Amino acid sequence: MPKDTNPDKPTTRRYSSEEKASAVRMVRTLRAELGTDHGTVKRVATQLGYGTESVRSWVRQADIDQGHVAGVSTSESARMKALEQENRELKRANEILKRAASFFGAELDRQHKK
Repeated sequence: MPKDTNPDKPTTRRYSSEEKASAVRMVRTLRAELGTDHGTVKRVATQLGYGTESVRSWVRQADIDQGHVAGVSTSESARMKALEQENRELKRANEILKRAASFFGAELDRQHKK
C-alpha cells in the first residue's frame, strides 16, 4: 500500500527549531532570488516534504519575532502563558485559604459559644 505524501494533509509530526529555522531561511533566500513572495512557501515546503501551512506559519512567526511585522512574539506568548498559569495557581491558593479561614472561623465560633 503506497504511503500518502500529500504535503497539504495535516500531520502530527513535530519539527525541531533547527528544521523550522532552516525552512524560514530557505523561503527568505528564495524570495530574495526571485524578487517575489508568490509561491515561495509552497515551493520550499514541497522541496522539504513539510506542510505548506506549517512553513507559512513559521515564516510569519519569524517575521514577528524579528520585528519585521507587528504581532505577538514567541517570547511574549511564552511569558503570557506563564503569567496565566501563575494567575490560575494564585486563584486556586486564594480559594483554599478562603475555605480554610471560613472553616477555622466557624470552629472558633463553636468553641467560643461553649
